[in-house]
Amino acid sequence: MAIATLGAVALDCADARGLAEFYQRLLGGEIHDGDDDDWVELVGHGGTTLAFQQVPGHTAPTWPEGDVPQQAHLDLRVADLDAAQAEVVALGARVLDPGSPDRIWRVYADPAGHPFCLVAND
Repeated sequence: MAIATLGAVALDCADARGLAEFYQRLLGGEIHDGDDDDWVELVGHGGTTLAFQQVPGHTAPTWPEGDVPQQAHLDLRVADLDAAQAEVVALGARVLDPGSPDRIWRVYADPAGHPFCLVAND
């Protein structure tokens, strides 16, 4: 049985709103502002939610050549954060940011070091 469902694909960027508007023009859908100024989501375009996370000092990827790799993380929806955390840690994930007890998301690294978030279902 699966532990989570894919909630969003999040892209780090220098301008979350601007990148969301680009993808809205490309894919359609509606832009939803997050709880803070550095998170914007594109929903209702017929696919998985795209989220845009504004990161101070963001350096754009130079992939496939250059020193800056591709940059993205997965948001995975779960019914129970504590239970899901126990399961993903048992699978080999590391807790990067457990957050406060009242926060609805936590950050982990997969076994290869890629970040992902577990997010409580709405």
